[in-house]
Amino acid sequence: MAYTPNPVSGQEDLGPYILAELQKLSAELALIEEGRFLPIRSVAPRKPREGMLAVADGTGWNPGSGKGLYEYRNGSWAKL
Repeated sequence: MAYTPNPVSGQEDLGPYILAELQKLSAELALIEEGRFLPIRSVAPRKPREGMLAVADGTGWNPGSGKGLYEYRNGSWAKL
C-alpha cells in the first residue's frame, strides 16, 4: 500500500494528525526495509512513470515478453 496522507480536519488537531501521518510513513518505510514485494498485476499501471517497476502476469497484462518483472523506461515497458 502506498502512503496517502489524510486530510487535516483543523488547526487544533494538527499535533495528533502529524503524529499519525509520521507513523504511517514509518510503517511504509519498514515494509521497504524488509524487502517489500511487488504484486503480480493483470493490468498495466494507469500512470506509468520513468523508472517504475511492475510484475506482469503475462496473460491479463503482457507488456511484450510474458510473465515477469518490467521497468518503465523511455516510454515503454522493458523486461528485466
